[in-house]
Amino acid sequence: MIVNRIADLTFTAGVLCIFYVFNSVNFDVVFAVVPFFQKSTISFFNLPVSPISLIAILLFFGAMGKSAQIGLHT
Repeated sequence: MIVNRIADLTFTAGVLCIFYVFNSVNFDVVFAVVPFFQKSTISFFNLPVSPISLIAILLFFGAMGKSAQIGLHT
């Protein structure tokens, strides 16, 4: 299913973005340093984006595609 593969891709991109920004995927470390990154920006497709927002969007799309809600399954 194409939706499942897109969900895998976005979820993996979200986890990789967490590792890129915070240099860790450990919840304790990530949650401790999030306040220091609230005003920072990264370039995503040549647009300045908050890394916290980008991570949240990628993980949300990954979870949404994996849940196979009505209208998202094929």
